[in-house]
Amino acid sequence: MRTRPKPQNRRSGAEDLPLDADIERALAQICAGELVAMPTETVYGLAGDATNDQAVAKIFAAKGRPSFNPLIVHVLDLEMARRYGEFTPLAEKLARAFWPGPLTLVLPRTKECGLSLLVSAGLDTIAIRAPDSNVARRLINACGRPLAAPSANRSGAISPTTAEHVRESLGDRAALIIDGGACPVGVESTIVKTDGDRVILLRPGGVARGAIEAIARTPLQTAADEKIEAPGMLSSHYAPGAPLRINADAPRANEAFLGFGNIAAAGTSLNLSPSGDLVEAAANLFGYLRRLDALCAARNLGGIAAAPVPREGLGEAINDRLARAAAPRTGSKAP
Repeated sequence: MRTRPKPQNRRSGAEDLPLDADIERALAQICAGELVAMPTETVYGLAGDATNDQAVAKIFAAKGRPSFNPLIVHVLDLEMARRYGEFTPLAEKLARAFWPGPLTLVLPRTKECGLSLLVSAGLDTIAIRAPDSNVARRLINACGRPLAAPSANRSGAISPTTAEHVRESLGDRAALIIDGGACPVGVESTIVKTDGDRVILLRPGGVARGAIEAIARTPLQTAADEKIEAPGMLSSHYAPGAPLRINADAPRANEAFLGFGNIAAAGTSLNLSPSGDLVEAAANLFGYLRRLDALCAARNLGGIAAAPVPREGLGEAINDRLARAAAPRTGSKAP
């Protein structure tokens, strides 16, 4: 039986991250082995004690998540991360450059790290990051333990970027939802692993490819095989209830439309960024997909058409999410 974490106001060497009423309530739930939905800079996460097998199992059950799909472990900083993952010099360089922030590193687990084996989904690696969210950081600091926290929604559905999205998707499956407002990045973290001097991209996300390449001083490479090594690698993911058609110049009859830049449509449409700002588009992506999905259901529309989005910068992550949201949903097989 795992021991419950001891509440503590401040870990040695950590920042001054005071408790407030929300964090106190959240801490009590985490210590009791329950789940808390917390905001991060990317999307809302469904958080539980990553060292508690029962808490991690509750995350999989609440989301309806396949057991082969690993979870991201959230820590306060590099010092804390070293307890759980083995850093290569290049991985440490990336962590120092982008943490706290939306970059997840896949690392070998340290021996006797104390993390639940469930977070790794049978792998000998962990996916780990330090979030850039005051709420998440205060909660991790108060717990003194890492938090496993995948997106706070039913598995395969649109990720939540507001507390209301969490309520709509999970209902009472979270013991507590901390409302931290809208998530500023709006898409999940970029996930990479290092192999010697190589950096391998497992999932595009909130840190653009070019920024990572500038620090690593080498082009990002693509994973050579199709095994699931990190979250967000399932072929069908992030999907609305209505069918989604991507790279559409205009909607067909009976379709809602998700525009970008100068491509817009009258009627049932939303534009990710009329000015073509990819940062704005990423922040709006999941929220706008949810709104158009609700309109499709309310007006009996046949689906959603999405305009083309450039692939540079955060556009790579946006296109990844749209492609997975539009993928066939039968079988839920890994790519």
